[in-house]
Amino acid sequence: MKKLFFITGLLFSLISYAQKKNTPPYFAASISADDMKKHLYIIASKEMEGRDTPSPGLEKAADYIENHFRSLGLVPGNNGTYRQSYPLYKDSMTSTGLKVNGISFELNKDFQPNLNINHTAEMRFSEVVFAGYGIVDGEINAYKDVEVTGKLVMILDGSPSGYKPSVSGLASPANVLSKIGRAQEHGAVAVLFIYNNYPRKTFNGVSSYSMDGYAESLFPQTFSVSAEVAEKIMGADGKGLIEKMKTSPLPSKTYTADIDLSYFKATKTAYASNVMGLLEGTDKKDEYVLITSHYDHVGKRNDSTIYYGADDDGSGTTSILELAEAYAKAKAAGKGPRRSIIFMTVSGEEKGLWGSEYYANHPVYPLEKTSVDLNIDMVGRIGTEYLKDKDSANYIYVIGDDKLSTDLTPITNEVNSKYSKLKLDRKYNDPNDPNRFYFRSDHYNFAEKGIPVIFYFNGTHADYHRTTDTPDKINYKLMAKRAQLVFYTAWDMANRNEMLKRDIKLVKPKGF
Repeated sequence: MKKLFFITGLLFSLISYAQKKNTPPYFAASISADDMKKHLYIIASKEMEGRDTPSPGLEKAADYIENHFRSLGLVPGNNGTYRQSYPLYKDSMTSTGLKVNGISFELNKDFQPNLNINHTAEMRFSEVVFAGYGIVDGEINAYKDVEVTGKLVMILDGSPSGYKPSVSGLASPANVLSKIGRAQEHGAVAVLFIYNNYPRKTFNGVSSYSMDGYAESLFPQTFSVSAEVAEKIMGADGKGLIEKMKTSPLPSKTYTADIDLSYFKATKTAYASNVMGLLEGTDKKDEYVLITSHYDHVGKRNDSTIYYGADDDGSGTTSILELAEAYAKAKAAGKGPRRSIIFMTVSGEEKGLWGSEYYANHPVYPLEKTSVDLNIDMVGRIGTEYLKDKDSANYIYVIGDDKLSTDLTPITNEVNSKYSKLKLDRKYNDPNDPNRFYFRSDHYNFAEKGIPVIFYFNGTHADYHRTTDTPDKINYKLMAKRAQLVFYTAWDMANRNEMLKRDIKLVKPKGF
């Protein structure tokens, strides 16, 4: 009898152990501090050279991520390949010129073209429309009394005395890009901006890389010019123009002058890629949970000064690698998710959310079937605001869970309460927060498409975007715990009966 009881107890223990082995905590536990440290010391190593977009170091990081996905048996995420490549364009000026009434002006001494806007063209005008400061804002309209369709417009940098813009920052009507936009709306084909900081010492004739190789429409051809150029065009009205406009502003007016503008450029094309691995689901495999991070950083300077980007966003990239491994182990044990999970590390985040923007506009999997994007960007450090906090080693900023779907917050709270027990700080959900972090990482490109998102973030710190953001400063135990929270959240979302509701409208603050 005792022997039978012992055998029964042993069998019960084995069954209990098997059940424990097949639960989410068992698989989440494979996301370990030691493994994260191993990966991050490679991702943020000297050999990766700061992972600029595009760069050889970025390609080395992409190779490492791809090889890891392959080793786990993940399906290549983009129709047979692990890469989703997209083109980037860099312009180099080959020549430029400015003449007024047959007199040639000098580059740097009197004028400079706008490399990021101009296209190859030669233009000749017999008139120039002076439009003051070029501001259109409420009752102020620099174009009220002039016709500029198809014409060359000349405006001053800055704003008049006492002017208070209706919108601040980059969206201010006094901002250069805003002024170009208003000139374009009124039909101008070229703009001269008058500045008082000529002559200038240098001019970089090579633009930065951008995704804008093919534009829906062209901006007006744009040059900055000296006060001397303005005087040559306007005659007596142009003498002391910059000071004159502060006290006795001139009205908008058309001036007669023969203007020759020329700008020629050559364009170089390069490529960067997102790295994607797919873990196929079971009965809901045609629905998707997307987990993202960006694997790029800001590169190096002078070929020797490296910005390692260990926290930003080597920590998120490492989390993706570990999450993919944990889910691959679950599937191998017969506990794979019902929905398919896309593990995607994107490039170009530091340049303007390029990779996620490209995917959002060229999705491999239907966006309407993508239940959520869980985005991990900086989860390896203790942010400045928490350095002296009692929860400094047990918190995470959760951003965006109050937006787009009423499912997000309850799920986050439930899985955290059940498993992770982190302090969930939601201060950056405040739409009036000046940092506007909700709009500053890759999840936002998916939010704009209506996909519910959560952004996991540790906050900024003294090494943010500095060469000192290195792997030795990472809190690996805390990073693993944060990644485990993402694991549990994804587990719920990948296995629930219905996709997440999309029942909250996206609200953009003024200026976006």
